[in-house]
Order: sequence, then C-alpha cells, then structure tokens
Amino acid sequence: MKMPPIELVRFAAGAIVAHPMRSALTSLGVVIGVAAVVMMTSIGLGAQQRVTSSIAGLGSNLIIISPGASRGAGGGFVRGAAGSGESLTEQDGEAIASRVEGVAAVAPIVRGGAQLAADGANWNTRVEGVTPDYLVARDLSIAQGRKVIVIGPTIARELWGDDDPIGKRVRVGRTPFEVIGVLESKGQSGFGQDQDDIVLGPLQAIRSRVVGRRVRGTAVQQIFVKAESEDQLDRVQEDATNVIREQHRIRPGDEDDFSVQNMASILEASQAAVATFTILLAAVAAVSLVVGGVGIMNIMLVAVTERTREIGLRMAVGAKRSDVLIQFALEAVTLSLAGGLIGLTIGAGGAFALAKLGDWPVAIPAWAGPLSLGFSMLVGLVFGAYPSWRAAQLDPIEALRRE
Repeated sequence: MKMPPIELVRFAAGAIVAHPMRSALTSLGVVIGVAAVVMMTSIGLGAQQRVTSSIAGLGSNLIIISPGASRGAGGGFVRGAAGSGESLTEQDGEAIASRVEGVAAVAPIVRGGAQLAADGANWNTRVEGVTPDYLVARDLSIAQGRKVIVIGPTIARELWGDDDPIGKRVRVGRTPFEVIGVLESKGQSGFGQDQDDIVLGPLQAIRSRVVGRRVRGTAVQQIFVKAESEDQLDRVQEDATNVIREQHRIRPGDEDDFSVQNMASILEASQAAVATFTILLAAVAAVSLVVGGVGIMNIMLVAVTERTREIGLRMAVGAKRSDVLIQFALEAVTLSLAGGLIGLTIGAGGAFALAKLGDWPVAIPAWAGPLSLGFSMLVGLVFGAYPSWRAAQLDPIEALRRE
C-alpha cells in the first residue's frame, strides 16, 4: 500500500530534525555556494553601475577628440603616448562648430595642475582652460556666480570653509584670479576622482599663465563636441572627423594625427567588459554550489548506511520502494532548499556590508533570489538522486539483518 504524501513529508522532516548536526553539515556547502554567487554577482553589477555613472558623468551625447602621439624632434621615429601631440587647435573647434550640423556645443580645452593659495590656505588641484560651451558639453551648471571663472565645491570648502567664495581672490600658480562662480556638485566619478576638485578658467588665460610652455600658440589638448541628440552622435562624429582631416590636410588613406571617441561606444565597451567579468565571478562562485551538492550526496549515502535497519523495517511493514525513494529525495531537496535560503540571506547581507565598507553601489539582481533557490532545489534533486535510489534498492530481509 502506497503511503500518503503527508506521511512521507512527516518522515522526511522527522529524519532532518532528529539529526540536526548532520543536517547542518549537509546544507553548509549549499549555504556557502549560494552566498558566494549572490555576493559575486552583486560586486559585478555594482562595478557596472559605477563604470556607467562615471562615463555618464562626463556628459551625454559627447564626442572627445584628442591629439595623436607626439613625434621626436626632426620628425624622427621617437613617439610619445597617444594624446601627447599638439595637432589640435582652436581653429579645429571653430571649423566643427561652423560646418557640422547637429552640434550643440564645441569646447576646446587645455589642462594642467596648479597650487592654489588664498587667505592663508592652499590646495593642489587640476585646472582647465575652457570656453563657455564647456559647461554645455559637460552638462555642468553654475550653482552661484557668473559664467566666467569658476571653482568646484571641494576647492571652495578647502580654501574658505563655509564662507562665500564669490569675489574672493585666489592665486593659481603665480597668477591671481577672482572667484566668480561655484559649480554644482557632481561628487566622485566611478573611478574615484573628485569631480568637484577643479578650477575652470578662460582658455587663453589658463593656457598662457598656468599651463605655459606645455601648450603653445593656439594648440589645445582636447576638443569636446556635444551632439544635439543621441541619434545624431555617429553622424556628428563622422562629420567632425572629416572636417579635422581637411583642416590638417590629411590625404585619403593617410593616418589621422588625432583620435575620436564617443561616450556611447566607450560605455558599451565598458559594460560588455564588466558583464563578462560578472559572469566569470558567478561561474567561479557556482563551483562551490557543485561542491555543496557533492557534500549532500556523500552525507546522504552515509545516512542510508546508518538507517539501513530503519529502511528494512519500514519496507517489511508495507512501505514501497517508491516511498523510500521519495522520502530520501524530499530530505535532500529540503536540506538543499534550506541551505539556499540561508545562503541567500547571508549573500544579501554580505553584499550590503561590502557596499557600505567600500562605498560601492548595492546591486543585487532581481533574479538572484529565484535563481538561487531554484538551483538549490536542482542540486538537491541531482545529488540526492543516487542516495535515494540506493535506499530504495535495499533488500528488506538483508536490511533487517544489518547491525
């Protein structure tokens, strides 16, 4: 006579409760595996969000044009790093603004580092020489003051504390300037750089008085081009490239003396790289789930050996082989599922703790819970199948004789 399902569940639960230490050890591997998968995927997705926010913080629909590598004196073969040349000029930016359609802003820039000094305080920061279009290209806003020379909130705090910096005098390197604007705060970028620790000044003044000999004549170190919409980004990039090639008299087939990138392609490549990284982390963590499954199988096999007389007695009084098979399978699945629930809780808590300690975005995917529990049940079924089959195949008479 086949046993009612409720009786099978009761017997399985009784066996689990009767051996708490063995049950805990059986579930431990699954607990560790699920917790590791949840934490690793959270780290990967957090990294993806950090990279996305960092690139997005540079500005939307943005194209960045940089000079090519510098050559040694006399046109020799000694080359500097990409971006170290002086092939870009203000005139290139003017040509793009006048000849390329769909452009919202064109902002040539120069940059350098400088020591600031004001009212007895000093601070070392980066300084950029820009045009008014720079604020449009980078999606920046002035919190207070006029749009001429501005500083980031970090500099205002470090030099003047809670005092209003507007109208104050500050020496940038050896040149005095008047602070007439403070940028709205943008916080840290995804790469840990403080985007508020910056000085923006007029292009000509910064190039001649701060950057100095590093940038000569009308040369600039980068040109930011902002497209009016994302749909126009690729076309604007292509047209801007063609305009600069004409400006530099580069013949068809010759190599460009500049490079062009847009934020959309950089973001796409970065997200693809981080997604691959996340998959690898999850795959490595999933190995521990398999190890946990092997642990379930080993301990269940030991349980079958220990409970041989019990199995023989139950079969002798009428339990069918299928009843024994289902009972042991229920035990394996229950232990694995309990381990999955505990591991999911630990993994989520660990992800929040890591985010808190490392100032990292908390990014637990919505599928983490259902997938972890579903995989835990699968592990219980797969690795509990053989011990359950072994239990069901025992001969009742031989089992009763077993000491």
